[in-house]
Amino acid sequence: MKNELSQWSKEELKIYILMLCAKIDSEESKVEINLIKSKVDSKIFKRIYKEFRNDDEDTCFEKIEYVIGKHEYSHKELSDLKNEVLEVFNSDKNFENQERYLYKVLDNILY
Repeated sequence: MKNELSQWSKEELKIYILMLCAKIDSEESKVEINLIKSKVDSKIFKRIYKEFRNDDEDTCFEKIEYVIGKHEYSHKELSDLKNEVLEVFNSDKNFENQERYLYKVLDNILY
C-alpha cells in the first residue's frame, strides 16, 4: 500500500482529504460531492473516489498522514487546502461536531 501511496500527487491527496470531509458525518451529500468534483479533474476524482469508498476511517487517516509527509507544501498551499476543507464542511449548511473534530485533526496533520 505505502509504495502506491508515495506516488499520489497533491491533487490526488486533496481529493482524498475532501472526500473524507464529505463522509465524516456519515453522509456524503450530493452538494458536497458536486463541490469536490467542480474543483478537480474528473478522471482523477473517479479513481480516488473508487479507492476511498473501500477504506475505513482509520485507513483514511493513515493514508493521509503517510502521503502528506511525502510532499512539501507552501504556506499558501496549506491555507488553500484548509479553505477547501471548510468549504466542503459548509456546503451542506450543517457544520456538525464530527466535522469540527476532523477539522482539528486535519489542522494538526497539515501543520
